[in-house]
Amino acid sequence: MDTYGARATAVLGGRPHTIYRLDALARAGLPVGQLPIALRILLENLLRWEDGATVTASDIEALGRWKPNGPRREIAFRPARVLLQDFTGVPAFVDLAALRDAVAERGGDPARVNPRLPVELVIDHSVQVDAWGTPQALRINATHEMARNRERYRLLRWAQRAFANVAVVPPDAGIVHQVNLERLARVVFSEPHDG
Repeated sequence: MDTYGARATAVLGGRPHTIYRLDALARAGLPVGQLPIALRILLENLLRWEDGATVTASDIEALGRWKPNGPRREIAFRPARVLLQDFTGVPAFVDLAALRDAVAERGGDPARVNPRLPVELVIDHSVQVDAWGTPQALRINATHEMARNRERYRLLRWAQRAFANVAVVPPDAGIVHQVNLERLARVVFSEPHDG
């Protein structure tokens, strides 16, 4: 659906891509130019996924007319990817592994159980400092880290190979926010059916 006529095509790198223009909402009388940038991003997400059921034209209009003290409304949000750090990712992968076991027990294909969205996991919050102030400090700390967290790292390495759409950034690359900004974050996501 495209109630507001926001769908358009942009050619990037010689390939056509479908985009959703917020100025179409402004032409329809919604004051989107006054919205905080974060809400404009959510609004574009609603335009992209409008289907008349999970995302309706009234959802789009309600967000387009958002006021700080106005009524609250739940919206359907579909991110392009999921970013995890190891403490949140380990339980998620354990749950997916258990789900695969349950599917296999019922005669299904466990390989069909995968995250629907790309998942990027950064191992960062287990770092402890045992050595400092010497040229060998990084190597010593990394060795201790691997020994302390061997089981968790084996699970994450297995998850990266076993599940589609999973990428794991190993320890010692930086904290999740830094790694996300410097290496993982993307402004444009292109889907296979795009264009």
